[in-house]
Amino acid sequence: MKPKKKDIRALTKEQLRDFFVKNGDKAFRGNQVYEWLWNKSLHTFEDMTNISKATREMLEENFVINHIEVDSMQRSSDGTIKNGIRLHDGLIVESVLIPTDTRTTACVSSQVGCSLDCKFCATARLKRMRNLNPDEIYDQVVAIDQQSRHYHNHKLSNIVFMGMGEPLMNYNNVLKAIDKITSPEGLGMSAKRITLSTSGVPKMIKKMADDEVKFNLAVSLHSAIDEVRTSIMPFNETFPLQDLAESLKYWYAKTNRKVTYEYVVWDGINDRKEDIKALVDFCKIIPSKVNLIEYNPIDDGEFQQASSRALDNYISNLEMNDIVVNVRRSRGKDIDAACGQLANKS
Repeated sequence: MKPKKKDIRALTKEQLRDFFVKNGDKAFRGNQVYEWLWNKSLHTFEDMTNISKATREMLEENFVINHIEVDSMQRSSDGTIKNGIRLHDGLIVESVLIPTDTRTTACVSSQVGCSLDCKFCATARLKRMRNLNPDEIYDQVVAIDQQSRHYHNHKLSNIVFMGMGEPLMNYNNVLKAIDKITSPEGLGMSAKRITLSTSGVPKMIKKMADDEVKFNLAVSLHSAIDEVRTSIMPFNETFPLQDLAESLKYWYAKTNRKVTYEYVVWDGINDRKEDIKALVDFCKIIPSKVNLIEYNPIDDGEFQQASSRALDNYISNLEMNDIVVNVRRSRGKDIDAACGQLANKS
């Protein structure tokens, strides 16, 4: 029985160099292969044109490149693209290209399903099946960059980890993927154009600060009152707001960078005066801004978008307290590609 081939992209550059030396070749051959895999995003050994046929055959005998496939693609009337991404083991995740007049943003997934249990999110209903590997995260970005160039005539400008999964529950692989995305030997994107969105895992937020990450942090908050937040995000019972606040203080002390709070206002859930006051107080813990996000239904009717008046009350109170607030209108709703809808009908 033949041993199972190893995914070559699981190897570091040093391990690739060692492989070639052990097989009687020069170490620099590992550099060449590494460049084909990450800088040029190649998915076949056959196309590595500066390597001899014998060497390509040796790679084929020993390794596999477990790349993703865009299994399905839907285009919204507003230009948004939703991809159904088939992984090497047949599982599916989704990623989204979000265009504006000035930029394109890739919304990428970090898990198949999700480790958490937010009641308003379609992905949470899938439960977590497995974490994505670094190359599977990286490949989503490559695919969306190609779509951005093809459909919008410019390269991808931003990345948000707001797709399927909780990124901080797949921390090591997410960091490895970001390293490849930002490295000059990879895609060479600026870390400042990357935002990791978390529902709030305090010890991992502290670890990010200790690791001195350069990308941006967003927290999916939705309520600054423990009882309310627990009712819609049950994991809040394990990671209460006090612990989250302490981790964010630690983040700011270490990085001196503000945080963005993502916040949906629902009718009858978090649209009262006390909800607004609690958010204002929470925003004062460290420098921050708020993105008020339009809600996208997932068909069961339990959660409904709050009235315009409730939204205006939030905006006026935040602005009165000198807190920057933006209203984010959802894109791609007609193809279930909007925030919270991924995996809803796929």
